[in-house]
Amino acid sequence: MNNIRTIKGGANLKGIIKVPGDKSISHRALIIGSIAQGETTIEGFLHSEDPLSTADCLRKLGANIPNIKEDETFVISGLGLNGLKEPREILNCGNSGTTMRLLMGLLAGQEGKNFILTGDRSLNERPMGRVGKPLSLMGGKIFGRESGNKAPISIDGNKLKGCVIGTPVASAQVKSALLLAGLMASGTTTVIEPASSRDHTERMLKAFGADISIRGELGRNVVIKPGASLIGQRILIPGDISSAAFWMIAASIVPNSEVLVKNVGLNPTRTGILNVMNLMGCNYEILDKSIIAGEPIGSIKVKTAKNLRSFNIEGDILPKLIDEIPILTVAACFCNGVTEIKDAQELRVKETDRLKVMARQLRKFGAEISEKEDGLIIKGQSKFNSAEVDSETDHRVSMSLAIASLLAKGTSKILRADASSVSYPAFWEDLAKLTN
Repeated sequence: MNNIRTIKGGANLKGIIKVPGDKSISHRALIIGSIAQGETTIEGFLHSEDPLSTADCLRKLGANIPNIKEDETFVISGLGLNGLKEPREILNCGNSGTTMRLLMGLLAGQEGKNFILTGDRSLNERPMGRVGKPLSLMGGKIFGRESGNKAPISIDGNKLKGCVIGTPVASAQVKSALLLAGLMASGTTTVIEPASSRDHTERMLKAFGADISIRGELGRNVVIKPGASLIGQRILIPGDISSAAFWMIAASIVPNSEVLVKNVGLNPTRTGILNVMNLMGCNYEILDKSIIAGEPIGSIKVKTAKNLRSFNIEGDILPKLIDEIPILTVAACFCNGVTEIKDAQELRVKETDRLKVMARQLRKFGAEISEKEDGLIIKGQSKFNSAEVDSETDHRVSMSLAIASLLAKGTSKILRADASSVSYPAFWEDLAKLTN
């Protein structure tokens, strides 16, 4: 693994790119396909560390998932809701919070079976009580370090009862865990969020035949009733807009650039990045729109824009672009005026403390960033000079620093650069393709 990358500033980006399949949808396709009846065909799967951790855990639970090869369509033979087996070994979720949190919901209602979930050092320090506590309200028996808040997590499968649960944070992972648990519960489960989070689980469960409905004008109340059979489907996974965001922002801020990103997922709970690009005054258009398996997709063409405006991010839009904050922090350094990001404390419990890490690393280039408890204040029109920076093992930080390096004078060095493989294994090859 090449863990140090050097990038010479001053290159522009030109070309057509296809980003990896959506990470969120890849996880869910594996899980829901494994508990459906019949066959589920999956095309466009993200062949990267996090979804592969989910596949590995599901195989240990007895799921019929083949050895997945890159860029290959594959078929899962579903086990049905009650078909998961008690594993003979600990389920290792790697660095994937999605894997651990969704499996907590999936396994809580597997009566009479016992499970242990662990992960790498980073994952075992991330908060799991936000899933464990609401599951315990349904009758789940979840145990872990620090009163159940940290992995390793032990689950004693138990009979669950449906109930109404208000989540303190808008988190698709928490909501998805509760909906998966609701499939196994007696009675109706209602999840109420403070703001709408991404809705891939709801869309996919509905496509598979679950009795699920969305209530309230803002879609914050999700209601699931047990009893409906899940039937295997064909799933085409669109390109991940969180991965596309690196090229969309790069093409906007790097002089003389033009990039077309093909077949990107345009789910409205994920397109906060486009709202911010509108605020900035970015030059982009969406082409070839269509809907496949309930998910809207399209291609996005972006050209360099001059005199980009600063922007503020806060409140309900955060769940729609939580993973894009690192690259938007880079963008803010090259806008006119001062940008403020608020209500983003969730970023402190990602793979790293992303607020702290982005501020620390971008300052090495010469950025003017001050850190607040829930966000960042970024002064625009920075002049970046080359630097030696460090991803600190975070995939989105690694890719954001790569784009920042293109705008720095001189040659920069990124340490632990291949953290990017967690969500975008071919990132460095695609960067080379666009900058040649």
